[in-house]
Amino acid sequence: MAEQGDDEVRTAVREHYAEAARAVGTSCCGPTGTTAGLIGRTLYGQDDADALPDAALAASLGCGNPTLLAELHPGEVVLDLGSGGGIDVLLSARRVAPTGKAYGLDMTPEMLALARSNQAEAGVTNAEFLQGTIEAVPLPDASVDVIISNCVVNLSTDKPAVFREAFRVLKPGGRLAISDIVLRRALPEPVHHVMGLWTGCVAGALLDTDYRERLEEAGFAQVEVEPTHVFDIADIARMADDLSASVEVPETLDVEATVAELGGAVMSAFVRARKPTR
Repeated sequence: MAEQGDDEVRTAVREHYAEAARAVGTSCCGPTGTTAGLIGRTLYGQDDADALPDAALAASLGCGNPTLLAELHPGEVVLDLGSGGGIDVLLSARRVAPTGKAYGLDMTPEMLALARSNQAEAGVTNAEFLQGTIEAVPLPDASVDVIISNCVVNLSTDKPAVFREAFRVLKPGGRLAISDIVLRRALPEPVHHVMGLWTGCVAGALLDTDYRERLEEAGFAQVEVEPTHVFDIADIARMADDLSASVEVPETLDVEATVAELGGAVMSAFVRARKPTR
């Protein structure tokens, strides 16, 4: 971005999700104006919902259910990049129990506090929440079997670093299984300069072709990007209404024209890849 630097984006993302964490318990909803707000909590089955504290589900701001995508097995070590309120970490910990472990990594202290509270309430002992960024993972090389993430990679301003770190901490043969917002075509240039569309998981999303290329550049093989939901004009219009109510939209941005242009351009997707055994 030309007008907004990486530090400014990271600060805005941290503040946005800190507010989401604070809102849990006082509101039934997370932040408005996000793609995740349209579909996130509906992707978990009743059995999963029943096994979790209400606050964990309320804080779910993802765009998929990577715990199902990852096909986790007992004994595996799992890392969730951008773990938020902890829903995917807690579900993963149950799936890899009794001998496996699930790590959650998040840069927002408020989300970490919420996740640890949810962990205590759920009685999950084989999980650990770490503070840090997804561009600099605080775990050793080749220490993780599976990496998951739920609508977070798009928020990073340095995605090659995210993919390099994911590759580094995975064991040979380890797999990446993430849900994310992905683009089917390029966004109009003005969208990249609306901070609310960064925190709303749109402005920082990669094209599907770029996603594949950057994962392969980091060393991954067997890369797949599978669409799960394409956001039509009605979806984008609802997000725009939420956004205009919560953040300042530049007067120079033609909202109606932008909504029309974004219809069908944005999708949630399952992204799979594997670290080669050699």
